[in-house]
Amino acid sequence: MESSDIDMHGSLSSPRRQPSPGEIVLRLIVAAALGYSAYVHADLHSQYKAIKTGTLSQSDVFVIQAIVASVAAALVLFVGRIPGWTVAFLVGAGSLAAVLVYRYYNVGTIGPLPNMYEPAWYAEKSHSAIAEAVAAGLSLLRLVAFAARPRTRRPTLSLPKT
Repeated sequence: MESSDIDMHGSLSSPRRQPSPGEIVLRLIVAAALGYSAYVHADLHSQYKAIKTGTLSQSDVFVIQAIVASVAAALVLFVGRIPGWTVAFLVGAGSLAAVLVYRYYNVGTIGPLPNMYEPAWYAEKSHSAIAEAVAAGLSLLRLVAFAARPRTRRPTLSLPKT
């Protein structure tokens, strides 16, 4: 063990493994899918300003979703790891669930959320739903792969016996 293996807090630092080419491609695909979802929501938000409750408009919800999807894309792209993939899955699956529910069911207002029922498909909406399904599906597959890999014990720092 060298002194460079110990971080400033006295803990044994483990070197970060480099992502494989396959993982890099997977990260790029999921980040692109979430990025497309963010783009569509940012692009469409101005069309939904009139649909609102006392608290939020559908435009506000679309802006929030665009920000959250952008953050999720950055996390999966630059961090990877279980937390990044979990956020990517939740954002992709949540966005897909919302578009499907509001496409097929008129659920009305829910708390501060306006009634966003829109019983139609159009190109941007369809493409965004596909992108969200891709992001959710691939993120879930990556999380399953994390769960299936064998666990390795992290080395511990042992003090010499006196």
